Amino acid sequence: MEQKPYEDPVKSPVIQEIIMSNRIGAISMELARRLNIDPVKALQLFYESQTCAVLHDKSTGLYLYGDLYVADEFMREKGC
Repeated sequence: MEQKPYEDPVKSPVIQEIIMSNRIGAISMELARRLNIDPVKALQLFYESQTCAVLHDKSTGLYLYGDLYVADEFMREKGC
């Protein structure tokens, strides 16, 4: 019987991208709340940040931490 590359559908790259997109949305909403700014502006700021780059780099392990922790990291990066 031939094995599929992703027996666990959660490990599929497509599903992983959906999960990351959802997380980034949640992080951006938290940043909008903390900074009292528009969510779209918060999303833009987050995407342009080093924290976002580190979140996408699996070797750093930041993706294993919760959304509030990632938001804290962004706030530290920006000196807020």
